[in-house]
Amino acid sequence: MKVQAMVCHAPGAPLVREELDLAPPGEEEVLIEIIASGLCHTDLSQLQGKAAPYPFPIVVGHEGAGIVRAVGAKVTSVAVGDHAIALAIGECGACANCLSGKTNLCEMFLAEIATQPTRFSLNGKPVSAYSGVGSLAQFVVMHERNVAPIRPDVPLDLACTAGCCVATGVGAALHTAHVHAGASVAVFGLGGIGLNVVQGARLAGATTIIGIDVNPTREAQGQRFGLTHFIDPTSADPVQTIRAITGGGADYAFECVGKAQLMRQAFDCTRIGWGCCVVLGVPPDGERLELVPFDLQLGRSVKGSFMGNVKGRSQLPSLLDHYAGGRLNLDDLVTHRLPMDRVNEGFALMQSGEALRVVVSFRDRE
Repeated sequence: MKVQAMVCHAPGAPLVREELDLAPPGEEEVLIEIIASGLCHTDLSQLQGKAAPYPFPIVVGHEGAGIVRAVGAKVTSVAVGDHAIALAIGECGACANCLSGKTNLCEMFLAEIATQPTRFSLNGKPVSAYSGVGSLAQFVVMHERNVAPIRPDVPLDLACTAGCCVATGVGAALHTAHVHAGASVAVFGLGGIGLNVVQGARLAGATTIIGIDVNPTREAQGQRFGLTHFIDPTSADPVQTIRAITGGGADYAFECVGKAQLMRQAFDCTRIGWGCCVVLGVPPDGERLELVPFDLQLGRSVKGSFMGNVKGRSQLPSLLDHYAGGRLNLDDLVTHRLPMDRVNEGFALMQSGEALRVVVSFRDRE
């Protein structure tokens, strides 16, 4: 079928509207009309060529929510008309990883991560789909294991954020770090992911939640998500300030920007004996984090987290239950809604720091 999509043809080039061919769903696949798609910094890194695992031309976007329009003959868990999120990390539910209870990295996802097939083409030539999704398109085709049916009473322009920034941030606090009640938490970078780490820490019962950001507007914004302290690193040393606030170091620290220097600061601000640093930001290709082994021997640890260690089908939909129950703030998270033809403006708003989350769509709000 023919679909409209926003395509980037080369690193640094603006996205342009193209009519692509989309392969029809197979027996185990699902056709989703994308109603809303959030813009993420990892999309921007791909577009700029800084962290670009997929070849150009490409349809970016991996935070998409929509309505199921067709299902293959062997699909059993998804029905036409369902509201759904297209998942960058699927969940087969049967492999050793899915059954372990320890990770969301399904073995099927790991097997395909470097060679994910694309359903998009232009003039007979393939067009990549970022993270196997490519949600800056009117329609996407996903395997059933990469589709999460969700409750229909949450607006899709809010629900889409659960597909990446909400899952990544909230999940990192709850499922990766296992933040405990009464804990102290430091969050480096208060964008969409960082503010959701703040929300996750609040849900876990943390009592000291410190945000570090060069953008002073993030202080007031962060307070609406649970922030208790704010540090502008241009006017105060964040490591020393965090140690002073917490009386020795944070129990947990999260890096949400993608800079090795900040990852090191996040590690250094944690408490000797048990402090845990969680790396969420995606740095430019080739950047390295250097640590002194003795600092690890003192009892501190570093963890990585991919999509917050949240399982896409069995756990991610429950994040929207938190929203429906008033425990999760998505309304203040989505600060801008734009038509798809203004998606380049949306990425500019992201870079300027004016936006928290920009959501774009080919359709009006539904």
